[in-house]
Amino acid sequence: MIRAGRLKNAQTMADLAAQLGVQLGTFRNKKLHTQPGHPAPISSPSSRALLWDSEQTTAFHAGKPVPALPADDDDEDLLDRHEAAAEMGVAPASWNKYKSDPKLAEHVVLVPAGDGGTEHWPRRAVRLFKASRPGRGAGGGRRAGSGDMIPRDEILPRIAELLDSNPAITLTEVADTLGITKFPTAQAGLAQVRGRRIADLVEADPALTPAEAAERLGYPTVTHRGAATIAEAELRNRRARPYVQQVADALAEAGVAEPVEVEVRRIGDEQLAAAVPLAAGQASPALVWDQRYGWRTANSRRHPMGKDTGTAPEGEGIRYLGTSIRPEPAELLEQLADGRKGSKRPKA
Repeated sequence: MIRAGRLKNAQTMADLAAQLGVQLGTFRNKKLHTQPGHPAPISSPSSRALLWDSEQTTAFHAGKPVPALPADDDDEDLLDRHEAAAEMGVAPASWNKYKSDPKLAEHVVLVPAGDGGTEHWPRRAVRLFKASRPGRGAGGGRRAGSGDMIPRDEILPRIAELLDSNPAITLTEVADTLGITKFPTAQAGLAQVRGRRIADLVEADPALTPAEAAERLGYPTVTHRGAATIAEAELRNRRARPYVQQVADALAEAGVAEPVEVEVRRIGDEQLAAAVPLAAGQASPALVWDQRYGWRTANSRRHPMGKDTGTAPEGEGIRYLGTSIRPEPAELLEQLADGRKGSKRPKA
């Protein structure tokens, strides 16, 4: 979160790269923000657009002690969607429905300022909205104990800690220890963490199959199939992400896109896609890469991928760019800048 009174200190990854005089892609590839002692991001762990506090990063790069940020919550703290959802005690998906309410919409702050900024809300506005919700008592919602008792953003890290102690931990043990529902929360979370760890091991030792990796990690046989399926999907994502991130960084460096950590998602029948939000002033709100069709412009910033129908999206605002599924960034930049280039349909 951005602590009260520190909005002016909020830095994006592009700001950090500029501070060091390096290209954004170089900064990201070298992971300069993960070097020992570097200040942690002030954004929530699940945020796609990471933020830092400039007072901390400036001190770090000057070789000076990194000042601590205020530890106490304040009504003027600025919360991103994950933090706001946690304050409300709901999932981020639910927050997406609430945030359009005028009681919240009038208080939204974009960081950095502009159409491409990440939405934040003052803690006081979230608390007031929570108190005004209809339902059983202050804040409304479900009765205590009827659902997950910890914020969604904390579930996977907490499950990972439990797996560290006991690779064969059961769904019941996870649910009881964390105070979350057995189905689907504990089941989905446990399978996801196991799948990611299987993927980590297969990446480190490509000779292993996912099933062999699951056995080596000590996971119960009954869990192997589900975790291996998640691991295979995770590995496909990891193989696709470097290319999409390279393009996203090049677009950001050219000033036509917002600097983001790209999220590759599975859509349709095991297909992968990712979206890159474009900067204010561009003819389209976002670009989408789909492993079936390549790059295209999108006609929505909030839902750039749209609903998958198994066929290539067409219509107003959609233009396919590039001469291949994975064109070089320079080709995309050229065609994006010239509305006469590209096509209404992907190349066969």
